Amino acid sequence: MSDLTTRAGAVEVRRTLISRRQALAGLFAAAAAGPALARPRLMNEPAFEISLAQWSLHRAIRDKKVDHLDFAKLTRTEFGIGAIEYVNQFFADKHSDKQYLLDMKIRAVDFDVVQRLIMIDGEGALGDPDEGKRTSAIDNHKRWVEAAKYLGCAMIRVNAASGGTFEQQQDRAADGLRRLAEFAAEHDMSVVVENHGGLSSNGQWLAGVMKKVGLPNLGTLPDFGNFNLGDGKQYDRYKGVEELMPFAKAVSAKSHDFDEQGNEIHTDYRRMMKIVVEAGYHGYVGIEYEGNKLDEFAGIRATKTLLEKIRDEMAG
Repeated sequence: MSDLTTRAGAVEVRRTLISRRQALAGLFAAAAAGPALARPRLMNEPAFEISLAQWSLHRAIRDKKVDHLDFAKLTRTEFGIGAIEYVNQFFADKHSDKQYLLDMKIRAVDFDVVQRLIMIDGEGALGDPDEGKRTSAIDNHKRWVEAAKYLGCAMIRVNAASGGTFEQQQDRAADGLRRLAEFAAEHDMSVVVENHGGLSSNGQWLAGVMKKVGLPNLGTLPDFGNFNLGDGKQYDRYKGVEELMPFAKAVSAKSHDFDEQGNEIHTDYRRMMKIVVEAGYHGYVGIEYEGNKLDEFAGIRATKTLLEKIRDEMAG
């Protein structure tokens, strides 16, 4: 019997030690998209929780300075954060490797870390104009729904890439997302769409896709910085996040550079977090540092410090 299998027997016992964040993760994952997600803050509940997106360490992982399997440990011991968001690129061939996934799960439990979601890229366009390719993309994503479920995540993050006119792309993306969300519902899982370039970075367009589908387990993951429409055009980030928040099941706090006072210079975090919280969202806000001036570890800490400062201000 392998060490992993032996340790697996203790997972359920240790699961009782998982922090309050674990319970909250299930609460927010179960919330339906749309107005049902908005709610008053519970007594003594923080304005929002903080998680760490694995993409914040993408250079360190690619340079072999950080092992993917150590992500949960590093998140807890280096940054004092208790929730993580995986990126499938860093274990792309392991979606069906139960032994590998079991190792990931046990390490997260060992360090009292909630596994929130897996961000999925490179598996095809869910709104592909070619119906055959669209179906293939859906099937590719189904593997990750099953992997995320096995890990204990609440959802997967996908993209809504398509082609055609504004309306055609809405219809095509809605079709692919609906079919994937229906499969995910069979596994008690959610699917969230990030604004991630092209028309998906148009808040009105993506909100329209959500309304077309109308399934409670399909939502959005508003990213503070991903509003590049292409050809040098940018969608207003504050307007975009406001449009996407009614459907949000997760939020990505994109950061790049900071001033001497510790404020992010590209996004007014206080204004943005006011939009998030006033939408009735009190779930996890994932740190996603992408800057170059600070190293990744320092950038994560700077983003966390800023979010904690704003959270304290909101509590006051």
